[in-house]
Amino acid sequence: MAPGHILPLLLLLLALLVPPPCPAAPCPPRPNATRFVCTEPTLSAFPAGLPPTTVAVSVEFTALAGLPAAALAGLPRLRELHLASNRLAALPEPLLRPVPALRVLDLTDNLLTDLPDGIFATARHLQHLVLRGNRLRALRPAWFRHLLDLQWLDVAANALAEVPPQVFHPLRSLKSLDLSHNRVASLAPAALAGLRALERLDLEGNGLGTLAPATFAPAPALRLLFLQDNELRALPDGVFVPLCHLRVLDLAHNRLRALELPPPRPGPALDLDISGNPWSCECPLLALLRHAAPRLAATRDTRCDSPPRYRGQEVAAVSWAGDTGCEPEGDGQRPPGP
Repeated sequence: MAPGHILPLLLLLLALLVPPPCPAAPCPPRPNATRFVCTEPTLSAFPAGLPPTTVAVSVEFTALAGLPAAALAGLPRLRELHLASNRLAALPEPLLRPVPALRVLDLTDNLLTDLPDGIFATARHLQHLVLRGNRLRALRPAWFRHLLDLQWLDVAANALAEVPPQVFHPLRSLKSLDLSHNRVASLAPAALAGLRALERLDLEGNGLGTLAPATFAPAPALRLLFLQDNELRALPDGVFVPLCHLRVLDLAHNRLRALELPPPRPGPALDLDISGNPWSCECPLLALLRHAAPRLAATRDTRCDSPPRYRGQEVAAVSWAGDTGCEPEGDGQRPPGP
């Protein structure tokens, strides 16, 4: 073989013998960093070697499908854990034991069908818990037993069919509860028991067909109540009476013909959405809207279905009209317009 051909041949043999370099792991941790963020779609294992100075971890929009029980070991200062939009189908019960200072846990849009009973047993300082967009079929009382500091709980867009009585009873600090877009057709009378500090409750899109008269009595601090897009046909007498702080009430897109409102109180007018219901514009409804003086948040699609003379007209316009025939004889006055 000619000498000039030997060198290229040797180089080719060396290239075949030496393995190619391993690709770098996605999102390598940085020493002494306090925050770790990774949104690499190819990431399939929770990053190892995070520094003990880490206070916030965000691993989102990845291929992460599982977590080892010791995934958070060595992170004693961790306060926020964001694991949204991954492929997590289960969590190990000891996962949160190494991070007792955790305040925020976001598990939005995963594949969770259940959680271990003791998953939050050591997360006693947790304040925000988001389980939205999973496949949870039931709420376990054991999850909430130790979460006395929890202020925000979001379990929307799951497959929950019921809210067990007393399930939230330990959550004495809870201010916001989102149960929207589940399959809850009715609420047990004690479903909200213990929620004395609750200010915001979202029950939108559940197919609720009825409410017990005392449904909201355990939550007298409610300020915002969302009941839109359900199947409510009637409201029990006095169902909103305990809610003396209520400022927003959304009843849109149900099947209501008559209205219940909390008694009028000093302060801003009630922000009320009653659109998309087949209202019966008879004297009781019209008088209620005049004297309670709520502020209708949506006038479009807020129309009378009956009686025939008012069908298709806006409820607010009819309630303030002077020809309804509802005023007592001899009373030529009516409340001033809003």
